[in-house]
Amino acid sequence: MRTSKQETQLNEKDALQDMISSEKQLMNLYATALFEGSSKVVRKEFAANLNAVANCQYDLFTQMGARGYYTPAPATKQTIDQINDKFKKEKKALSS
Repeated sequence: MRTSKQETQLNEKDALQDMISSEKQLMNLYATALFEGSSKVVRKEFAANLNAVANCQYDLFTQMGARGYYTPAPATKQTIDQINDKFKKEKKALSS
């Protein structure tokens, strides 16, 4: 089966989504490396890289929002209260 060039190209939304997903993966990798770093020099470098990736991710996030590709719904007080209750229960379970 042959596919055309048009069928294999990403549109802008898909490209931005792919980029933001990659940034999130990089953030996870740098965070893990930072936690496991064995020297201050290494940890400092990983922290700087993590911060740089976080800034890129935020830039992509704002670009996607400006284009209408990412529109998170505002959290209601009820949703916030439910999540707070959930984490309070988990914290209590971990403490006991």
